[in-house]
Amino acid sequence: VVRAFTRTTANKKPTKKMMQMQRLGRRFMSSSSSRTPIVGGNWKMNSGNGLTKATVMQLVEGLNAAPKPKAEVFLGVPFIYLESVVAAVDPVFKVAAQNMYKEAKGAFTGEISGEMLTDLGVNYVIVGHSERRDIFGETDDLLGAKIAKGIDLGMTVVACCGEHKEDREAGTTMDVLVPQLEAIVDNTKDFSK
Repeated sequence: VVRAFTRTTANKKPTKKMMQMQRLGRRFMSSSSSRTPIVGGNWKMNSGNGLTKATVMQLVEGLNAAPKPKAEVFLGVPFIYLESVVAAVDPVFKVAAQNMYKEAKGAFTGEISGEMLTDLGVNYVIVGHSERRDIFGETDDLLGAKIAKGIDLGMTVVACCGEHKEDREAGTTMDVLVPQLEAIVDNTKDFSK
């Protein structure tokens, strides 16, 4: 992304934000050799071979029996299975919620707060997934608020960004990515996690 960003913005007058993202990307790239690789598996609305707690537990048993990973591994688990997976999975695997809301409490039917997640022992959260943007209309502002809330709670936030095939083919990749990256940069106090 850093190279693509630099290439795509080469003919534009760089803004303060663009320069900040370039520096951030270079810093990340220079320190990445000392970082532990991270692998995440987002189960989405799937769980094992079916949609039951029994198949979720079979999947967890398989993970627990596998050799210990040489990477940091997080599992993006459907909400209703979070507590069961946290209780049963080997702690070498980190359990992530697939979303959270920006508020601690209130009349937000169907949402879940970061406070509720951390109470369950869930300290990772995925935010800004393309499906949340495309299907539910989530904005960069909402993404930013979720990132800030998760970080304030001490959670590891997996902030997603990306473009569609049509954006790539139209040459507008950076027009799509830059606002998403700005929302991430503007709301992240500490990039060490």
